[in-house]
Amino acid sequence: MAVTIRAMQACDIPQACELLNVIIRIGGTTAEEVELSETVFAQYYLTADNKICCHVALDDAGRVAGFQWLGTEPQLDAKCSDIATFARTISPVRGTGRALFRATSTFARARGFDQINATIRADNVPGLGYYSKMGFVDYSVAQSVPLRDGTPVDRISKRYNLI
Repeated sequence: MAVTIRAMQACDIPQACELLNVIIRIGGTTAEEVELSETVFAQYYLTADNKICCHVALDDAGRVAGFQWLGTEPQLDAKCSDIATFARTISPVRGTGRALFRATSTFARARGFDQINATIRADNVPGLGYYSKMGFVDYSVAQSVPLRDGTPVDRISKRYNLI
């Protein structure tokens, strides 16, 4: 099954929001811990002032197989963007993450960014593996960042050089 990549649109919000909420319900693979309404999802991933781009991957049936957001964060250098990636856990589509990153990194490079930052929970083994496969390298660790229940979990930051 192939994926088609395009910019996220308002019509994608219900499926993309549910995809993320399923990941949140499962737990352990996103820093998000509270499910989002479609309105809040749209504010974060579609209309936020710090959004650079947000791509969706669509499967052969036109359903959202994943999405990838790129934005700016005040703690990062002006030439460094921040990334978040989410792929469907139910009926995953092979190659979704790679196709999304190809589109997102091309977009970031064309906008003059030098690096992409990814910050991942240390207990998110699939996420750490994904970003490593894409070529990201570790550069810092924020130790013992508490979850909502107080459980301390390290956050590993990885960088990808676009130049």
